[in-house]
Amino acid sequence: MTDSVNHPAHYTAGNVECIDAIDAATTDLNGAEAYNTGQVIKYIWRWKRKNGLEDLRKCRWYLDRLIAKLEGDERV
Repeated sequence: MTDSVNHPAHYTAGNVECIDAIDAATTDLNGAEAYNTGQVIKYIWRWKRKNGLEDLRKCRWYLDRLIAKLEGDERV
């Protein structure tokens, strides 16, 4: 039986849940860096299991936003 609220199948790969990977990857990040990094991980993690190309485009959008912020673009 699957639990689509607490353990959705599209967020589990092997024995690892996406939320755990995001927690580990963003431990030393704050604010927009943590948020955008988490979103990139989320969309790249689930793209094949959920929304395909749409999730890859979302991943790219958040990655471009993170890069722009790190490059000093004040518009993001």
